[in-house]
Amino acid sequence: MVSLPEPLRSSTTGIIIPVLGFGTAAYPSAEHKTIKDSILHAIKLGYRHFDTAAVYQTEEALGEEISEALSLALIKSRDELFITSKLWCSDAHSQHVLPALQNTLKKLKLEFLDLYLIHWPVSLKPGKCEFPFPKEHLRPMDFKSVWEAMEECQKLGLAKNIGVSNFSCKKLETLLATAKIPPAINQVEMNPLWQQKRLREFCEEKGILITAYSPLGGPKETPWGTNQVMQCEVLKEIADAKGKTIAQICLRWAYEQGVSFVMKSFEKTRMEENFNIFDWKLSPEELQKITQIPQQKGWPALDFIADNGPYKCIMELWDGEI
Repeated sequence: MVSLPEPLRSSTTGIIIPVLGFGTAAYPSAEHKTIKDSILHAIKLGYRHFDTAAVYQTEEALGEEISEALSLALIKSRDELFITSKLWCSDAHSQHVLPALQNTLKKLKLEFLDLYLIHWPVSLKPGKCEFPFPKEHLRPMDFKSVWEAMEECQKLGLAKNIGVSNFSCKKLETLLATAKIPPAINQVEMNPLWQQKRLREFCEEKGILITAYSPLGGPKETPWGTNQVMQCEVLKEIADAKGKTIAQICLRWAYEQGVSFVMKSFEKTRMEENFNIFDWKLSPEELQKITQIPQQKGWPALDFIADNGPYKCIMELWDGEI
């Protein structure tokens, strides 16, 4: 098992989160056995942070493999793991938050989550947990009441920490204006081609930690994926010069920015490669080159834009941070 660096900590919220997370989002859905085998192999390698969501339909597989890891003595207790899941938009209504979390815990066979996130700053008509979804089902989210329900989940001990995903600075401001418990994490797209400097500065000021998803851009066949990161010439030149892969350069860069990140790969060699980023550094010159890469968001999330929905254009969804 490979040793990992110290976890990230926030003195504001008290969260302690492992740097490297194993993601379980698969699109189109991977076979149940493939996901299970990958999760178990990840635990054997030393992954301890696992990221799932109601809409991924991988909570049951993760729960089964946590039980398997315990029975095989790969871990001594559930407390060795950090488990994140997310509230889907169809349950982003105050009265549905607690039942949704209870359903997630039932699927995972767990008594609590380490982190529960609001997946998107938007609600859907209550009902089916699905993506994509009919755009006529889009609804504005009542941030105040939904967050109060999230706070209740933490007070009940069902989620040790609560947070958000895909929230802009402006939407975080709105949430913080009435929050009694601030969000511990904002999980967002972040990689060398979408560095999120303004959002990172804002979150640091507020004591909110960032978790990066799509740190490599994501597979192009997924709605959120883009090949542009892995095809970036600047990153290729740095990788070649250091004898590393482009993926390793991206992950090392994210680590040096002081964020945690979620990587998804069901290929065992790549899962192992992702670990080999903690015993070397990028030079100041290499970091400067990465800073100068032209910025382009990989996934504008057009699925959440609709003429009759709460966000009628991309600028409204991301509040100009695009």
